[in-house]
Amino acid sequence: MSRELRKNILKSAKRVVIKVGSGVISDHESGKAPLERGLSLKRIRSYAKRIKAIVDAGYEVILVSSGAIMAGRERLNLQRPNLDIPEKQACAAIGQSSLIRSYERSFEKQGLKVAQILLGHDDLENRKRYLNIRHTLEALLEHGVIPIVNENDSVTVDEIKIGDNDTLSANVACMAEAHLLILLSDVDGLYTSDPARTNHKAPPAELISHVDRVTPEIERIAGKSKNPLAVGGMYTKVLAAKKTMSFGIPTLIINGLKGENLKKVFAGSNIGTLFWSGAAKIKDRKHWIAHTLKPAGSIKIDAGAGRALVEHGKSLLAAGVIKVDGKFEFGSAVRILDEKGKEIARGLVNYNSRDLDQIKGMKTAAVRSLVGANFYEEVIHRDDLVLI
Repeated sequence: MSRELRKNILKSAKRVVIKVGSGVISDHESGKAPLERGLSLKRIRSYAKRIKAIVDAGYEVILVSSGAIMAGRERLNLQRPNLDIPEKQACAAIGQSSLIRSYERSFEKQGLKVAQILLGHDDLENRKRYLNIRHTLEALLEHGVIPIVNENDSVTVDEIKIGDNDTLSANVACMAEAHLLILLSDVDGLYTSDPARTNHKAPPAELISHVDRVTPEIERIAGKSKNPLAVGGMYTKVLAAKKTMSFGIPTLIINGLKGENLKKVFAGSNIGTLFWSGAAKIKDRKHWIAHTLKPAGSIKIDAGAGRALVEHGKSLLAAGVIKVDGKFEFGSAVRILDEKGKEIARGLVNYNSRDLDQIKGMKTAAVRSLVGANFYEEVIHRDDLVLI
């Protein structure tokens, strides 16, 4: 069943996002410790050939590549594990040029052009810039160019980072309305338990071929990578898959250290872990609200308001708000919590946190009288609200 499902996905796919992690393109052959490795030109050239074959088969390809900080570490001879933010930014600045130069030369030999796109969370959070990036990607693909996307680590800090390139690749896949996301990892996929741990009393770890829903149990068993080159781990890949699945995009995690695996994917082989439910996707703007914007605060609501949102598709009114947490402005994304503190929705709020704290629990007429010209009937309109 899984093999047939994968062939059907490939048959209907045209646009593919491929994410390459630092561990996949690092120089394993050098015999050096992971933090001492640099870029492997051999691996980059190998993937350029494989992507050329995918393009020749009629697919459009967007590449999301890690590796800038790793390349910069090598150039600056900074191998200690805990770099401060300016050092990471310096590594990213010098390493990014090495990374894109390596890709450019490798793809040129295959007769392909590449373009560099560096993104920060601000680019994704601003709706106009988000759509502009989409248009740029479309134009590049129309001209047969391979976009190579990375986070702009040379100028971002933790507070404004996208976080990791698994998350970035999911955002790019949704933004570009791709038909498949492939995450190249240093493991074969998601296992039932950590295959590196040996416990004679526990059953052996088994590769999970297909996940049709990301449950709390799936999130729990997603162990974190022990590769010091990797920012994320299996957990971030599972969350990325959860994001793309809700947009109607299947995600496949495969072992990128085995170079032939990418070819096997497009031959329909049953390798790695496929995340796919076949469910209808969330509308583009609502998906952006739910999965791209970083919540600036939270709103706790009573049971009646919760039922109105979840069961009847209503807007959130001030009368249903019982608590406001965080500092946020008009138009910010916020988490909506039920009385037990469980997140049930996200949305764009029509009041700043200070004003909302004043009007919480009030009837609409009283709110109108208090705020006057700044009155909005809805705290969050249903068109700006997404159930989680």
